[in-house]
Amino acid sequence: MTSVVSSSDPHEVYRELRTRHGALAPVELEPGLSAWLVMGYPELLVVTRMEQLFSRDPRNWHAIREQRISPDSPLMPMMRYHPVCYHEDGAEHRRMRAPFDEGVGRLNERAARRQIESRCHGLVAKFAAQGRADLVSQYAALAPMMSLAGLFGLDTARSEELVRTVYGVVGSGPDSETAYQTQHRIIGDMLSRPRRAPEQDLTWTFAHHPNLRTDEERFAAMHLTLIAANMPAISWIAHTLRMMITDPRFAAQVRGGRLGVDDALDEALWREPPMHAMPARYVLHDTTLGGRRLRRGDCLVMGIAAANDDPRIGPDESEDWGNRAHLAFSAGPHRCPAQLPARLIARTAVRTVLNLLPDIELTVLAADLAPSPSPWTRVPAHLPVSFTPVTL
Repeated sequence: MTSVVSSSDPHEVYRELRTRHGALAPVELEPGLSAWLVMGYPELLVVTRMEQLFSRDPRNWHAIREQRISPDSPLMPMMRYHPVCYHEDGAEHRRMRAPFDEGVGRLNERAARRQIESRCHGLVAKFAAQGRADLVSQYAALAPMMSLAGLFGLDTARSEELVRTVYGVVGSGPDSETAYQTQHRIIGDMLSRPRRAPEQDLTWTFAHHPNLRTDEERFAAMHLTLIAANMPAISWIAHTLRMMITDPRFAAQVRGGRLGVDDALDEALWREPPMHAMPARYVLHDTTLGGRRLRRGDCLVMGIAAANDDPRIGPDESEDWGNRAHLAFSAGPHRCPAQLPARLIARTAVRTVLNLLPDIELTVLAADLAPSPSPWTRVPAHLPVSFTPVTL
């Protein structure tokens, strides 16, 4: 999967796979460990909506049941079972998801926006006078966690330490387990400290919600919110900025007012969804999907970018700006519960750069912008730019 997602043109790879295999293509997660990549838009909707047939619980994966995947596999931090709504179905999923929905529902959007604007402004101020920056390492990689920090009562130093671990886990590389243990230590410390009032601190929601019954469940809920949601936000911001800088037609429409920032964000979700592929669903009973015979225990990787590119549904980019029928937030019972804060962070981060930095230009060829290696996401490793220096 890493070779597919990290290729110079993954959409061409998806088209080739679709031509050869149809809506579902056989892939390897690591040597000898097979899975199905679901690339069809309607097929992906079926899988995400039918939890009675396609489970989110990795304990249903035959590779786990038969102990054919090593406990120290780089895939495990992303694919091992955690006691969190992400890995549960039915009533257990609803029980564990309630704290997320309630926490997001209590969010004071106006206060959160002011806080996010302040954090993003502070990040830009660090390099604005230099006239040059890497908008990934110096901005997009930091903005989401810095924005979330205040909402969770997390100090700046711990936020930066957590940011450094995110790439290790999502990259599914050799340091993924070490990065995961660092996250475990930091989040455990957060949960063990006295909390502020619930309306001021989202950590309070997870530390005291009656639906989270054990320390392990409370940690898993915090981890999902702070870490699992962070890399998609980084990717969303980075790709939107990249599109605005490298696509003159697109940038002109945004700066000229034909497109709003939200339109730009939605277009990025179609072209480069934050997670190109998502782990995973597991087949509960032998069935057929997209002309393929699936066996109980098979692993289905959610090919979000491939499904967005399905020729049966693809939007007309010249006429359909703002179309939100993409699958970047998934669908069905497990549809992302944090769309509001995610969009708030991404919108504010992109708008801050546009408002504060004049005349942004890429300092390398667009073709030289390579993604960080990962089987799941295509976050640009760097986005080096120049601009007219400003003092903030």
